[in-house]
Amino acid sequence: MAEKLMKFSEAVKKFDPVLGLETHVELSTNTKLFCPAHIEFGGEPNTQLTPVSLGLPGSLPVVNKSAIDYAIKLGLALHCDIAEWSQFARKNYFYPDMPRDYQISQYDKPLNGEGYLDVELDDGEIFRVPIERAHVEDDAGKNTHVGGADGRIEGADHSLVDYNRAGVPLIEIVTKPITGIGGRAAEIAGAYVRTIRDIVRALNISHARMEQGNMRADVNVSLRDTPDSPLGTRSETKNVNSFRGIEKTINYEIRRQAALLTDGGEVLQETRHWDEATQTTAGGRLKTDADDYRYFPDPDLVMVHVTKEHIDELAKQMPEMPRERRNRLQGEWGLSDHEMRDLINADALDLVEETVKAGATAAGARKWWLGELSREANERQNSLEELSITPSDVAEIEKLIAAGTLTDKLAKQTVTGVLAGEGTPSEVIEKHGYKVVKDDGALEKAVDDAFAANPDVVDKLKSGNMKPMGVIIGAVMKATRGQADAKAVSKLVMAKVRG
Repeated sequence: MAEKLMKFSEAVKKFDPVLGLETHVELSTNTKLFCPAHIEFGGEPNTQLTPVSLGLPGSLPVVNKSAIDYAIKLGLALHCDIAEWSQFARKNYFYPDMPRDYQISQYDKPLNGEGYLDVELDDGEIFRVPIERAHVEDDAGKNTHVGGADGRIEGADHSLVDYNRAGVPLIEIVTKPITGIGGRAAEIAGAYVRTIRDIVRALNISHARMEQGNMRADVNVSLRDTPDSPLGTRSETKNVNSFRGIEKTINYEIRRQAALLTDGGEVLQETRHWDEATQTTAGGRLKTDADDYRYFPDPDLVMVHVTKEHIDELAKQMPEMPRERRNRLQGEWGLSDHEMRDLINADALDLVEETVKAGATAAGARKWWLGELSREANERQNSLEELSITPSDVAEIEKLIAAGTLTDKLAKQTVTGVLAGEGTPSEVIEKHGYKVVKDDGALEKAVDDAFAANPDVVDKLKSGNMKPMGVIIGAVMKATRGQADAKAVSKLVMAKVRG
């Protein structure tokens, strides 16, 4: 039965929403956190394993130094207090995708302590999100439920477990309660997670592909009567793996909890999951408190010691941060705030920058990624990054247009061929014989034939009525299979009309 919902505008007027976000970022190290098993997305199930990642008796973990360095860099970017001494603990719980029956995580002695992240909203306002910690842990494996709807466990015939992901290094970034958000709760959460995505990519410590599970968020939502009231009971929607899903989860939970509280009901402290098909959250299990995990220091791992000198060394390696980079690119490319937001909202900024680096103009790169390629991505229900065309391909096509080798129409046909897997732009052009007809004799003959076939149009043109010019140009383009330069055709037609 569908749950009762309150209108969002009424819900945020009647209650004060509070958020908490737990963002999980898989690190792009070559090997796992505690063993030398190779990490590769999409590998054959249960092939990237060692006795340590399977939790076999007698196997001993050894900390991956690169993972610790990656975590410190993220801690610096999030303005965290970085601990000289941190410790791994065992978080005890049973689930099939956790082969040891416990997760190795950090509890009371995390590497990265309190910090904050300033995020920019659509109207340019800066909102500061307080961070509680950014600790290091290893990931679980992956369950696949077979026979149930949408891969869910309900109604499944059986489940399969792939332990390839078990032991992959993670950073979990936990916020403090995010207050003062009102009706902008979803916008603030979306901006926050997008900013983390941009930061970890800038640091080159994670691929941060949400559709691949490299990055996901647990979304905590609670309501209270006023900003001065105690915090309400929260729900925790687990493993939301899209920005839009995070935003929709928050709006739905605010509406659901507001209706429930208004009717005198009680919000359960429980885990929930977001169902994209129904656009709703559904209850899972009652939320476990930290005490129930029976944390204790992992006896197989010594404490991690990080010197101030090492932190200073890593700080010198920090790249330009996303907001500073956006401001620089906006100035270099001469974009308005609105144009820059369009690029960011389309997740096209990196692609446009790479296309410009490959030799295209900023205007040309924006035209392709926000135009034809965005349309293709939407039709295929893919992200721009998932399209089988690279920034170098787009830059090559732009250069060919600028050189007069391709018309806009031929360029679009070339892009279609690249997206269809026919090869690079040069290979597609050679395969189909795409080239602009530049031979004056061939163009003149095509124009003469168009004149002969449309004498009434020629009379209008000679009388000064230029409106039917498109009829002649269209006929020439048809005769040349779209390979004539429309500007050259227009110039030749005008010369003949004027005699």
